[in-house]
Amino acid sequence: MAVAKLRLGVIGAGSWTVSSHLPNLERWRELVDFTIVNRRNPELVWKIKEEFGFRKATTNWEDVIAERCDIVVVGSPVAKHHLHAKAALEAGSHVLCEKPFTIDPADSWDLVEAVRRTGKAVIIAYGWNYRPMVVQAHQLMHEDGGIGDLEQMTIQMASATRELLSETGTYPDADPELIPQAETWSRPETSGGGYGQAQLTHALGVALWLTGLRGQEAFAFMSAPLGAKVELHDAISVRYTNGAIGSLGGGSTHLGAGNNRHQLSVRAIGSRGQLMVDLERNVLWRYRSPTDDVTIPLDHDAGLYDCRGPVDAVVHAGLGRPYSNNSPAELGARTVEILDAAYRSAKSGRVEQVSTLSLVAG
Repeated sequence: MAVAKLRLGVIGAGSWTVSSHLPNLERWRELVDFTIVNRRNPELVWKIKEEFGFRKATTNWEDVIAERCDIVVVGSPVAKHHLHAKAALEAGSHVLCEKPFTIDPADSWDLVEAVRRTGKAVIIAYGWNYRPMVVQAHQLMHEDGGIGDLEQMTIQMASATRELLSETGTYPDADPELIPQAETWSRPETSGGGYGQAQLTHALGVALWLTGLRGQEAFAFMSAPLGAKVELHDAISVRYTNGAIGSLGGGSTHLGAGNNRHQLSVRAIGSRGQLMVDLERNVLWRYRSPTDDVTIPLDHDAGLYDCRGPVDAVVHAGLGRPYSNNSPAELGARTVEILDAAYRSAKSGRVEQVSTLSLVAG
């Protein structure tokens, strides 16, 4: 007896969705029916339909909701994520949502509640959280007491987004036939910001998943060279609700620097020891004493980014199979509320409180 395939819908088939999510979903062709794809440009959406074999194409995102698909990819600009993801959840779909999760942290927590209410999953496209190296780091932080109570954390990231965010070029992994849209990346009214929204959301997604921390307040400096409409560089100080403090730095490197490899490291100090995760240099180290000093052997591409893990997770969710959601809605909400406080601080010149602390992390 043939097993019914999962029905896939896509809202906002942008450059990254086409270059990453859809090819990864094609690996599941035997179990996934490419049902309907949406993009506002009629010529481009028809081209995507033909290339990937979707049954339907539409310029109206609500047509995707009306199909009541089993799984939905939300790849629209971040300003629309709350609307689109909530509608998909309420239509009975598991959702793979592109990062950043939302602009307004209250919208993120509303989606956390929608997940609870509908029983459907939101899986955010934080690909590193599924890489074996980061999964191992999570185990080191949570087995046998980890490094104890967190006291300090340093997060540093740099990546080849200088041209993208200044609207003078694109990013290395973009689909060559689908130019990234300015409203997605570099127009603050729809992107919510620049490097913080584009990339530091990834860094926070890793760091907050590893540590379980939640932000309390932030102070930020941001700069926008090249006449950019959004910031290219960030320097953020954060206090967390458990009393830990830390720094969060981000920079837009030049295209081609370091073979365009993402430069991301997380260093955490706790009451029992410390952890270092360096995804650029493939280093994973935990120290707790001279007799408990662990360096995990890794290969040269252990820290490379890919977004296969979140795609596999949403397929497993749709199939009802066991899976690990390493990037749930609740994690996304914790990243958004820190970035929101940072953007408000850069504008006000003051320390800004996380605005959604009254909402309990689930």
